[in-house]
Amino acid sequence: MKQKNILITGGAGFIGSHVVRLMVHKYPETNFVNLDLLTYAGNLENVADVAGNPNYTFVRGDIRNAEFLKDLFEKYNFDGVIHLAAESHVDRSIENPLAFVETNVLGTVNLLNTARNWWQDDFDDKLFYHISTDEVYGSLGKTGLFTEQTPYDPHSPYSASKAASDHFVRSYHNTYGMPTVISNCSNNYGPNQFPEKLIPLFINNIKNNKPLPVYGDGQYTRDWLYVLDHARAIDTIFNHGKSGETYNVGGFNEYTNIDLIHLLCDLMDDKLNRPAGTSRQLITFVKDRPGHDKRYAIDATKIKRELGWQPSVNFEEGLSKTIDWYLQNENWLKNVTSGDYQKYYDRMYAGR
Repeated sequence: MKQKNILITGGAGFIGSHVVRLMVHKYPETNFVNLDLLTYAGNLENVADVAGNPNYTFVRGDIRNAEFLKDLFEKYNFDGVIHLAAESHVDRSIENPLAFVETNVLGTVNLLNTARNWWQDDFDDKLFYHISTDEVYGSLGKTGLFTEQTPYDPHSPYSASKAASDHFVRSYHNTYGMPTVISNCSNNYGPNQFPEKLIPLFINNIKNNKPLPVYGDGQYTRDWLYVLDHARAIDTIFNHGKSGETYNVGGFNEYTNIDLIHLLCDLMDDKLNRPAGTSRQLITFVKDRPGHDKRYAIDATKIKRELGWQPSVNFEEGLSKTIDWYLQNENWLKNVTSGDYQKYYDRMYAGR
């Protein structure tokens, strides 16, 4: 039986690194290639524990480069693609929309083209799995949940770029018969997340007694999923999902931003042995960002019913574990906030 070769894009990033770790350990007979450009959010420290595994290879490269992807497929003869590489921060997309178009749309289409051309319409036992976001659905009112049938209504350049990439993936399934699957996930949190995102940013700020900037009135509501649960969902969908289908992945953990921040502050006070209420004094309300979606909430019934997946970690437990990880990994946090690791990669991979 032929040994399988699977490409994971963005595998040095936050979610991708947890997927890489899970799959490399769980499937020792399968070869996994981790393709990552190692931009600011990609960090090889995230996957250092699997670097020596015989079924794991890291390649630095750019999904925007079609010729590079062609050479990569020729070298490794991939049977499947798990596509996580993306620009993902809304605020950055507002500042520079084109970067999101280039990576999230053109990069995804490059991957689709390369996979289709390499497989040459012989799609037996092949799969292109595209990981997306609940933000493509827009914003909810006080009630209701996003389902797989919810119409797309992206409100930021980031979510628009992810919506476009979703549409391209579906079009390759419908036009060429290419086996594809898509998942749309709620907000992730947990170890290894780059500290531009709310939870690691606020953990770092609280630790250093810096202000906690809260957009608007803080009443924006998000559904939160522990990243290791998302990695399990990705594994489940890749191995058991039905081609042409979409699966919504959520944590059934809705919190307003201000309630989340209050909980985070109280947990941090306890863990840092500070008087109760100390960290809440750091909260500072700031001007709202443009196009800010009021509420996201995922209905993850389908993946539970059809594939048997459900979240295993409730929010308070997951948040406590997350805080512990950041407090115990201060060197990791210092490296990513200083940018020193990026300078090292630029030297190490110069000219490649």
